[in-house]
Amino acid sequence: MDSASPSPSPPPQPSLPWRIGSALVMGFVGINSRIFMNIANTTEVHGLERFLRTLDRRKDPKRRRRGLITVSNHICVMDDPFIWGALPFSYQIDPNNHRWALAAHDICFTNKVFSTLFSLGQTLPTHRLGYSPLGGLFQPTMTEAVRLMSHPPFTTPYSSPTSAPPIDKSLSSPDITDPFSSPNHTYTYSTNGIDTFPAPSAYDTRQYSWIHIFPEGRVHQHPEKMMRYFKWGVARLILEPDECPDIVPMWIEGNDQIMHESRPWPRFVPRVNKRCGVWFGDNVGGDGSTVFNELRRKWRQLVEEDEKKEGRGFAMGVLSDGLKYGKEAVALREECTRQIRGAVLAVRRKRGLPDEDPKEGLVETWRQEGGKTEGKMEDGSWVGRT
Repeated sequence: MDSASPSPSPPPQPSLPWRIGSALVMGFVGINSRIFMNIANTTEVHGLERFLRTLDRRKDPKRRRRGLITVSNHICVMDDPFIWGALPFSYQIDPNNHRWALAAHDICFTNKVFSTLFSLGQTLPTHRLGYSPLGGLFQPTMTEAVRLMSHPPFTTPYSSPTSAPPIDKSLSSPDITDPFSSPNHTYTYSTNGIDTFPAPSAYDTRQYSWIHIFPEGRVHQHPEKMMRYFKWGVARLILEPDECPDIVPMWIEGNDQIMHESRPWPRFVPRVNKRCGVWFGDNVGGDGSTVFNELRRKWRQLVEEDEKKEGRGFAMGVLSDGLKYGKEAVALREECTRQIRGAVLAVRRKRGLPDEDPKEGLVETWRQEGGKTEGKMEDGSWVGRT
């Protein structure tokens, strides 16, 4: 893939003002999350030393050979950043070696102030299918996420000064760019053909980045700590990057008591004196003989066959209709998603919880909710926006 001629090389890293701003935002949020989770609340962490060794190996972007994905259950609207309070202070101020995340476009990117803060905080604007027809598996932000897990330079669809939509300079607009490294907003992308956001994957220091994802797609607070089915976006992040990423499954508990969906006024205030936990599992990806490497081998075969059929190569993160909707492609994404959910369940099991009913992982089970998408469900769980 990405066999076309790449775009002109961007600077190796974002501008100094942007890097300073990102370090300040990431550091402020991370340090305060650590203080809140370990002083205002009690948090036990398991498997941290092993995970920190993974981060230490990735400290120099030039020496990275693959991306990193962390995957977990989602029990609180503030899981991110709360869970990263588990990291020592020294890991909170290095944006090059900290997580990227997907954040709701309709909540976190509604104006320039929010867009700037959340972009400096390393989140990507994501449309949610339940709230926007622009959402789904193949939206532009998923292309950007796949590229963050790979090695630049990439071909289009980075914007050029002539093709990029004009930037709306009003404060009510979400459009932003890094004016110091991309004065003509060359290294940007659009989520809908109108808005403009920085494209971090364009820079060498963002190669093989770390992305955290909550594949349940929404907050789910179950009395027996069950998970919803996983959505297929996580499969794209595993199957499509140029190298198999390291994959670290996680399990989190207690954050739902800090901000439960049923909490009374003042709802915006996190509760204190709660017991929380974060469990880091073993790396189930990388270059070993894992099920994910086998799935990626099958995916590459599909890509090569489709490229031969189309008579052209595809840019990184860009898929033909056959790779989007073809029976074999869909089956691979479904199996990859099932395997990664099983990896999270394995961490849950090591934590000491009993196995869940296999039906919990099926989308058909959750269709019983009917049209209700938020609030208290018939099984006693609470579901909220993420």
